Amino acid sequence: MKLAEAESTMQKTVEATQRAFNTIRTGRANASLLDKVQVDYYGSPTPLKSLANISTPDATTILIQPYDKSSLNIVEKAISLSDVGLTPNNDGSVIRLNIPPLTSDRRKELVKLAAKYAEEGRVAIRNIRRDAIDSIRKQEKASEISEDESKDQQDDLQKLTNKYTAKIDELLVEKEKDISTV
Repeated sequence: MKLAEAESTMQKTVEATQRAFNTIRTGRANASLLDKVQVDYYGSPTPLKSLANISTPDATTILIQPYDKSSLNIVEKAISLSDVGLTPNNDGSVIRLNIPPLTSDRRKELVKLAAKYAEEGRVAIRNIRRDAIDSIRKQEKASEISEDESKDQQDDLQKLTNKYTAKIDELLVEKEKDISTV
């Protein structure tokens, strides 16, 4: 695994962690809360965002407008069964999700969940580093690179690891602040 490859994979890990953070409800309406919702549409699981227009008309409401009006009930059922934790209100043409204010206990739970997602991201980055170091050591053993080159590449890899774990830590601080201040 080359350094550029490792860096690219680490960047993707940071982006995946950001997406995981986006699914955490903060008390403000955010369409990305519904990113993981799958609807059983004609027998196949389909992402909700490909079946409906999702908007946030105000800070406490998510509006879901299915492109196919006949799918309104299955969309409502999918949201009810999902882990979003919101009750859909179906008025016959659109579905409204009202975002209730967060209790202090719920805020603490969400901060813990965000910390868990961040730790998963950091572990993934460390795994990428481990795989890259193994690759560098194999090259050194096979005499493809010198011992000095190996050390330099491992040092560069550690700097990359520190950079990307710091990015995840920044995202976590931002998310914790977001959860606490709404």
